[in-house]
Amino acid sequence: MQLIRKLYDWVLHWAETPYGGPALFMLALIESSIFPVPPDVLLIALCISLPTRAWRFALLASVGSVLGGLLGYGIGWGAWPLVNSFFFDYIPGFTPAVFAKVQDLFAEYDFWVVFTAGFTPIPYKVITIGSGVFQVNLIIFVIASLISRSMRFFLVAWLLRRYGPGMRGFIDRYFNLLSIVFLVLLLGGFLVLKYVL
Repeated sequence: MQLIRKLYDWVLHWAETPYGGPALFMLALIESSIFPVPPDVLLIALCISLPTRAWRFALLASVGSVLGGLLGYGIGWGAWPLVNSFFFDYIPGFTPAVFAKVQDLFAEYDFWVVFTAGFTPIPYKVITIGSGVFQVNLIIFVIASLISRSMRFFLVAWLLRRYGPGMRGFIDRYFNLLSIVFLVLLLGGFLVLKYVL
């Protein structure tokens, strides 16, 4: 929990600088393809600090995330033979068998696979890279990503505009519990990839 708390505090410190917006954009961009920390943490802090800019922050997170998804797509499309052993060796739940199941799902439900991963705790980066490997139609990929990521980030912005600073107090007060819930949801996402998909 200490490491997660330090990372959380480091991400939050950007909200107290003039670079909060650009940092949110970059965090959203790299999280969609390679980085493990979701941009929601910084989005929450920025929306609480500057509630009148909540929609702008949600837009920055959405655009950054979709562009990062395209980066993940590019990794899958152009560099998969060079990086696949890293993913199979170090990403939990990311096995050749799971990847084959994901390929079957992409063939039948390409839009819904991307949409679901973009909105839920299912690891979005696995799906962005998989979309490139399996050459999902790029227009379908972008539309599904844009809708799902925008829904997710604008929902967070709306909640914070509506309920305000009390949400930050709630997060600080229950940080350990929320971290456990987040990790359970994240692991659940990997289990869905492994056993359901």
